[in-house]
Parts: sequence; C-alpha cells; structure tokens
Amino acid sequence: MDKRDASRLFRDRLGQLLARSGLNRSAFAAGVGIDRSALTQLLAGEVTRLPRAETLIRIAAEHGVSLDWLLGLSQAEDVTAAIKQSLELEEAPDDRGEPLLESWHAEAAGTKIRYVPTTLPDLLRTEAVISYESRENKRTLTSRLDEAQGRIAYTRRPETDMEICMPVQRLHDLKSGTGIWTELPEKARQSQLEHMAALLEELYPSLRLYLYDGQSHFSAPYTVFGPYRVSVYVGDMYLVLNAKDAVGAMTRHFDNLIRAATVQAHEVAGWLQDLAARN
Repeated sequence: MDKRDASRLFRDRLGQLLARSGLNRSAFAAGVGIDRSALTQLLAGEVTRLPRAETLIRIAAEHGVSLDWLLGLSQAEDVTAAIKQSLELEEAPDDRGEPLLESWHAEAAGTKIRYVPTTLPDLLRTEAVISYESRENKRTLTSRLDEAQGRIAYTRRPETDMEICMPVQRLHDLKSGTGIWTELPEKARQSQLEHMAALLEELYPSLRLYLYDGQSHFSAPYTVFGPYRVSVYVGDMYLVLNAKDAVGAMTRHFDNLIRAATVQAHEVAGWLQDLAARN
C-alpha cells in the first residue's frame, strides 16, 4: 500500500463517519480536535499524509471504531473498547532502563523481523553517523552506540532472521552529501558506505537488505516483530499495532516493498562497494 492508497482508504472511512454522525463539518471537526479547514482538506484529498497519531486516535475513539478500520487495515468495525487492544502509544526511549525496542526484539526472537528504517538501519551505522544523528536527540551518544552494538549481537545469533527495506535514493544522498547529510564530512560518508557493505556481506543471509525506488513506493518507518506487533515510529513516540489484522497488513506492505526492490539482498553488499568507490 503506498501513501496514496492509504490516504484514499482513510478518506473513505472518514467520509463514512461524517455521514453517519449527522453532524456538520464544523461540529465534527471540533469533536475530534481539528479545525473545519483541516477536515475539508482531508476529505478532499488535498494532502496525501495521514493526520498525526493523536488525531487518528481521537477520531476512532469519538466515533466508536477501531484504528485498524479507520486506516483501512481491517474490514472489521470494532467498538471503541477494541482500540486499546489493537493500539498503544509508547514514548521513544531515553537513557533510563532497557530501551523499548530491545524488549520487543527479545520477544520476537526466532521469528522474522521486518524493518523499514527512518534514515539508515540502526545496526549498520558507524559511530560518526550515530554521533551526527544524535546531535539534537535526547539520548546520549553512548546509549545509542551501545544499542547499535546490541543489535549487531542480536543479528549474529543463529536463530536471527531480519529483513530491511529502504529507498535507494537515501544511499545516493549519503554518497553525494545531500539532504540530511549536508554537514557530514565526505570521509565519514565514505566510511559509512564501506561499513554497511562489510557488515551486510558478513551477516548475510541472516540479515538481508533490499533497496526500492523511493519515487514509486513510499513507506513510513516501522518494524514488524514477528507475528506479535508492529511499531510505527512517529518522532517522539511509537504507534504500536497489536491486532492480528494490522500485523498481517503491515507484513504484506513490507513484502510488497521487497517485490519492488531494484537491488536484491544478495547484490547489495557489492552495490554499496561500487557506490563507495565512485568519484
């Protein structure tokens, strides 16, 4: 499902709720904490982005439907009580205690992990890149380095099965120093590409990276933890989907990204080496 499909499904469900409520647009919008103009834009399809997680939850709770149904992930229109069972909001971890993601990884040990990163895959980043990306983050560099090493150790376990999908353009941006990488020195960018290539070659086939065309396919950052849950990263928190239908839908979304891959997992280490060697 690309962002246009997701937006269309949400728009259809939102329109159904508006019609069913018997309210005018101003009253409906006020009830879910947005203004009338924002509601009009959502219904008209003028934006392809979904609303913030808090807004989605308010809409679902106010009108007695599950978030899965509202997002088009399920045909089952559950009552409001089902929202807590199918969805949670968790704050992104700070330096206190075991990071939330580690506990989810531990729970899913022995099952397949499917991962779409926000920028670069956490376990494949160099210290320089982790430091660069941690500048404005509430978590310390030491914490993030320890977490990255823990992820690599997890991947080296014999029972590990992890797939990663990301847009190929993100690596071209890293090579050229464009986008978010404009202030990262060329030497650090070069080392990052070489580091990724070496780790992917070492850890294949337990760890498999697929590259897709970001111009034709879109994905928010998320992780599917086996059959148990999906965590969608939305900045300072995770939107956690627990319902079986939602986990299945996101698994299918991930598998579609793999089918669309322009660089396959067995090719990607060599592809990265070639990219790093280009002038």
